[in-house]
Amino acid sequence: MTALKAHEVARFLTRPDLSEGIFLAYGPDTGLVRETAQTLVRQLSGEKGQGTEVVTFEGAELDADPSRLAVEARTPSLFGDKRIIRVRGATKSLVMTLTEIRDDPQGAVIILEAGNLTPKDALRALVDAARFGRSLPCYADSDETIAALIRDTFSKNGIRADGDVVTTLRETLGNDREITRRELEKLVLYAAQSKVLTVEDVVTLCADNAALVIDQIADAAGTGHAHKLDDAINRAIGNAVDPQRLLATSLIHFNMLRRLRAEVDAGRSARDVLDNARPRPHFSRRNALEQQLRLWTDPALANACERLQTATGESRRKPALAETLFRRTMLALCMAAAER
Repeated sequence: MTALKAHEVARFLTRPDLSEGIFLAYGPDTGLVRETAQTLVRQLSGEKGQGTEVVTFEGAELDADPSRLAVEARTPSLFGDKRIIRVRGATKSLVMTLTEIRDDPQGAVIILEAGNLTPKDALRALVDAARFGRSLPCYADSDETIAALIRDTFSKNGIRADGDVVTTLRETLGNDREITRRELEKLVLYAAQSKVLTVEDVVTLCADNAALVIDQIADAAGTGHAHKLDDAINRAIGNAVDPQRLLATSLIHFNMLRRLRAEVDAGRSARDVLDNARPRPHFSRRNALEQQLRLWTDPALANACERLQTATGESRRKPALAETLFRRTMLALCMAAAER
């Protein structure tokens, strides 16, 4: 009986202590579940995968006839001495069939992929209790594990990453393993010749550019930088971002500032408030947001929100004037910030 902890899975994958039996990769991070199963297939296939036959099922295929799994597990390989059966989307419908196999796998390897299972789930309980069974929990990556994955990927590919590349990627990618892998593969391919990555490369290739320019508009207005505001609005309009979306997101920004300002007025420092804000602001915006919390009082932010609400209402009644209304309103807010 071996139920691994989440932090033990990576070490187990480098050197599995079983060469046959039932392996259950489960958890809320479907990308990590899939990656764990793929790693197990490679590790248990032996050097270069020679002499191994891999049979893959979708869980739905077996739900109607779970006995097919037992037939496959007991069927000798046509091409070698090892047989790996992989089941994606495995459910408890396989429990009875797996009960027949768990104590005597006869050389078969069964790798199951499942969602987030509780300890009482019949499928997980069976594998947890089996002598020839290993359960591998796959939970969302933390900031630390994402950063380690990024550094390891770049190191293996001989890529030198400039200063804030790892931090920028960690903030941009979130914590889904499949998305992270896909984006890292794109960056590795991009840097295949130069072997160098910059923050600008990461922003260009991985970030949501529409979201970035919207943030730039809000921060330029909030800090009183008219030239930056004009440039950011022109980029947004040039990228076909709807002016009504720009109004809506600007209103969200100033409402967020008002909420954070209330915490500052209650006696907390701007830095502490931003450290504990949810959702957490991107690190690249920290200085701009701290400055805005110093510049804007609660009454001024209330007035800004009122102006944006009025402009939003007018833009809905007169869509053709939405861009003009947005530019005029944001410039007025920018000038108000510049005077503080």
